[in-house]
This record gives sequence, C-alpha cells and structure tokens, in this order.
Amino acid sequence: MHVLITGAGGFVGAALARRLLGPSPMLAGQRPVRLTLVDRMAPAQVPPPSVRWHAGSFAAPALLQAMREDPPGCVFHLASVPGALAERDPSLGVQANLLDTVALLEALAGGVREGGGSAPRVVFASSVAVYGAVGPSPVSESQAPQPLLSYGTHKWATELLLADYSRRGELDACSLRLPGVVARPSAETGHGSAFMSEIFHALRSGQSYTCPVSPQATAWWMSLERCLDNLLHAAQLSATTMPLSRCWQPPVLQASVGAVVQAMAQSLGRDAKAGIRYAPDPHIEALFGRLPTMQTPQAEAAGFAHDGSVQALVERVMRHLGIAEQAALLHG
Repeated sequence: MHVLITGAGGFVGAALARRLLGPSPMLAGQRPVRLTLVDRMAPAQVPPPSVRWHAGSFAAPALLQAMREDPPGCVFHLASVPGALAERDPSLGVQANLLDTVALLEALAGGVREGGGSAPRVVFASSVAVYGAVGPSPVSESQAPQPLLSYGTHKWATELLLADYSRRGELDACSLRLPGVVARPSAETGHGSAFMSEIFHALRSGQSYTCPVSPQATAWWMSLERCLDNLLHAAQLSATTMPLSRCWQPPVLQASVGAVVQAMAQSLGRDAKAGIRYAPDPHIEALFGRLPTMQTPQAEAAGFAHDGSVQALVERVMRHLGIAEQAALLHG
C-alpha cells in the first residue's frame, strides 16, 4: 500500500511515520510498502528506500501530479497552520488550511475520476476547536460546531468537504476531532493550548513555568501514543461503519491542569510541581480551560479510545519524552 502523510515532519506526523516504518505495521490488512512524506522542511536523516520525501507544500503542482500518477491508498492529512498563528496571519491560515487542502483533495479525487480506481481512505486531523467555547454541560457527539477561531472554522469546512467528496464516491474519508495531544516539543509555536505540553517539559526538567490557566482549569487531553492508535484505527474502519457526517469525536480524557501536574510530580518522585506558578489569562482559560466532560458512546463502540486515566496519560507522555530524548542524542 502507498501511504501519504502531510505534515510528516511535525509532532504527530513524524511519530506516525516512525510507527508505519516499524517492524510489523498493517493498514486494512496490508503492509504499507511505500510512504510519501510531505513537510516544509527536509529531514535531517536520509530516509530509507521505501520513503519518498517531498520538502515543500503539500499543494505543490509536482506533488499533486505525482499523486495522480501514483495514487496513495491511504492519506493522513495532518498538516495545518495552528490556531494562534492562523489568527495572527489570516491569509496564511486560509491558504494552508483551506485552499491548499482543496487542491490536495481535488488531486486525489481527480485520480479516481480519471483512472476509475478505488477511492483512497483519507484520515483528516480535525480539532475540538470546531466547538468553540462550550458551556458546563457535557459535550456529545452531536454537539453543533460554533468555532471562535479561524483555525476551528478551517477544520470544520474541511470536514464538510471530505464528507461531500465521500458522498460522491471520489474519496473514502473520515475526520477525527482531536484534543490537545501531549507533549508537543517546546520549540513548536502557534498553539493556544501550548501550556498543556509546556507543563510536562517544565516538570521533567525541573524548570520554572508560568501557566496561563489556573490549576482548576479543565482540558481535554490525549497522549501522542493514543493519538496514533486512533488515527490508525480510523484508517482501517469499514466504510459501512462511518457516520453520515464522516466525522468522529474520539473519546478524550477530561482532567484539570492541577491533577496532571500532581500525577506528573508523583511519577517523577519529587515535588516538581513547586516550579509551576499560575497567572491565568481569561481568554486562554475560556477557550482551553473550561472544558466539560465529553460523551462519545458511538466512537467508543467503533473502537476509538482515550488514555483511561491521568496516571496512564502521564506514563505514556514520559515514555515518549524518554524515547525522543534518546533519539536526539543518537542523531546529534
């Protein structure tokens, strides 16, 4: 199977590529024979022979033509301009999150129209940002989107497009509304929910950190490991199980920042939380720190899952941070 990953140099994309290059990866009963990885920057390491790396836009004409000539059977569309950056530079957000995405989808669908082959499975990394500011009541899978940021609007628009392409039989797509996936590298910028990852890095390194939300702030969390599980599960679901919207809300772990900090301190075996101080920003807390419980029976019945507990979340994050640190040492 030919697999395409956009945003392959990012936090989630790079980890997904590593898993697919692992010893026994399978997608829909097939082994991914070839990977096409796309990101703005070329990798530091020479990729293996089974990997074709495209450094540049995922809407570059040369790449889109290559997708028509050698269509992928599965696409993970992860690339995007994150929320805070899309607010600061609206034209960049519209171009990358909407116009370039339409170009990619048209190329994929065009290959089906012209060649008459099977519609590729497209797994799109949408976001809980589509909901906007939710109230205290539990959020259900039928919650109406009301995005308050351009990023959320872009994600919702793409969900609708993917559902329409799928209705026409030109794509076999699904969207996953992902929560805050932790712990992103400190170098990553543009995420309004960056504090969710920064507290892990600060606690682990023993450095001080000023958190822009209160310890009582509740957020929706997912470890990178569980995120990859859900993305790969979405790629293998039968089309007959898809909701009409082609959109899944994976289960999320709802927990307070204080609970995560406490669990992290316990995992480290020291009072690391002493270096965390809180200076709540009302805007950030309103958007990312007042999230209620989420009810996702349909997604759970379909096989999607969250991390289970705060302690399990912390253990997975710590394991990933340790692996990432070792990889950085090995590669200089």
